[in-house]
Amino acid sequence: MTRSCLTVTLLAALSVSVFNGCSEPKATKDTATAEPAAATANAVDPDASLPANQRLALAKSTGTTLADKSVSEAQKAVRDNRAKDDAWIILGRAWVRKARESADPGFYLNADACAEIVLERSPDQKLALDLRGLVLLNRHEFEEARALAVQVTSRHPEDPMAWGTLSDAYLEMGRYDEATDAAQKMIDLKPNLPSYSRASHLQWLRGDVASAREAVRRALDSGRAGKTDPEPGAWVFVQAATMFWHEGDYDGADAGFDKALERIADYAPANVGKGRVAMAKGDHRRAVELFECAWKVSPLVETAWLLGDAKEAAGDAKGAADAYAMAEREGRRTDPRTLSLMLSTKGKSAADADEALKLAREEYEVRKDIVSEDALAWALYRTGRIAEAKASIVKARRLGTPDARMMFHEGAIRIKAGETAKGKALVEGALKKNAAFDATGAREAKALLDDRMAAR
Repeated sequence: MTRSCLTVTLLAALSVSVFNGCSEPKATKDTATAEPAAATANAVDPDASLPANQRLALAKSTGTTLADKSVSEAQKAVRDNRAKDDAWIILGRAWVRKARESADPGFYLNADACAEIVLERSPDQKLALDLRGLVLLNRHEFEEARALAVQVTSRHPEDPMAWGTLSDAYLEMGRYDEATDAAQKMIDLKPNLPSYSRASHLQWLRGDVASAREAVRRALDSGRAGKTDPEPGAWVFVQAATMFWHEGDYDGADAGFDKALERIADYAPANVGKGRVAMAKGDHRRAVELFECAWKVSPLVETAWLLGDAKEAAGDAKGAADAYAMAEREGRRTDPRTLSLMLSTKGKSAADADEALKLAREEYEVRKDIVSEDALAWALYRTGRIAEAKASIVKARRLGTPDARMMFHEGAIRIKAGETAKGKALVEGALKKNAAFDATGAREAKALLDDRMAAR
C-alpha cells in the first residue's frame, strides 16, 4: 500500500470531561539528584547463585506505581517457570515501562538483561530481539535500533513489532518516508492500537490533521476489547488530546486527558496535558498542582520547565527558580534537547545561549528529526547566527507540522533575517492556532508583533 492508505474511517468523538484530582504521591526514586542506575539486589541476595543477567532481571523494583506492580508480577511468573521465554519477555517490557515512568534510563539495563537471557538460548527469538530493539530506541541508540529492526524484518517479515521499531528509528533519524512505509507495513500485518497510533503521529507531523484524528480514533477503537494493560490506551487518549491542544481546543483536549486518567489515575502525561490547559485558562495554581503531581510520578525535564512557568505565573518566584533548577539538573542527565529549548527560550545570558547551542548540536549528531532541528534553529537564533538558524528552521518545518511553537520560531527567525511580512504572518498564525503554546514564547510573539506594528 502507499502512504496515502494510512487514512482510516472517522470514529466517534471523545467523550466529555470529568474532574480529576491528584491523589497522594506515590513512592518514587529521586531521579532529579540520583545517578541513573539499574535496580540492584538487596545486600542479602536470595538469587546470588544465579547468572548476573538473571540477578539483574529479578532485582527488586522499589515503589508502589503500576510499573512496579507489573515488574513484581512478571518476576513471580518468571520464578514459577524460568524456562519460559515469554515470561522473561513480559518482565523485560515491564522494566521498560518502569524506566519510562521513572525517567531513569538505568532500568533499561534490567530490561535488556531479560532479552539477553532469552537470546542466549535462542539467538533468533524474535520477541527477545524486539525487546532489545525497544531498549535501544529508549536509550536513543537509533542507528543500532534501525539496524537490528532491519535484521529482524529480513528474517521475520511477518513480525509487526519489528516494523514498528523500524518506523520509530527512522522517525527519530528524520527519515520520514521510510518511517511511514514501515508503519504502513505494520498496519498491513496487524491493524491495531500500536500501528494506528504510529500512523496517526506520522500523519500529524505531515500536517494532515484530519487523517491523524481518524487514525487515532481507529487506534482507540481497536484497543477497547479485552485489554489487560491500560497504559497503551491511556497514552493514545493523550495523543488524541494533544492534537486538540495544538489546535487551541482546550476543552476538547481536557476531555481527552480525562479519558486517559480514567484508565490510569495520576497518569503523568495526562496531568501534564491538563496542566497546560489550566495554564491556557489562567488557572495557574491548578496548573502547579497538576505539574507537581506529574513530576512526582515521572520526573521529566519538560514537566519541571512547565512547573516553573506555572509557579512564575502564580507569583511564586522562588518555587519557579527551584523548578527551573530541577529541569537543568535532569536535562543534563537525560534530555539535553528539551534543556536546550528551555535555555534558548528562558535563558538570560550569552552563556545560556551558548550552552543551548552546544546541547542542541550534540543532540543533532544522533537525532536528526524535525524537533531536534527546531531546537538547533532556535539556539542558533539566540546566538545571533541568523543565516544558519534560517537554514535549520526551513528543514524543521519541511513537513508542515501544525505546531504553534515551531511556527513562532520560524516567524521570529524570518523577521530577524529581514523577511518581515512572512515572519509576521507566521507569528500571527502561531498565536491564532494556539495562543498558549508556551508561556514565554507567547509573550515574546506578542511583543514581536507589537514592535513590528510600532515600527510602521
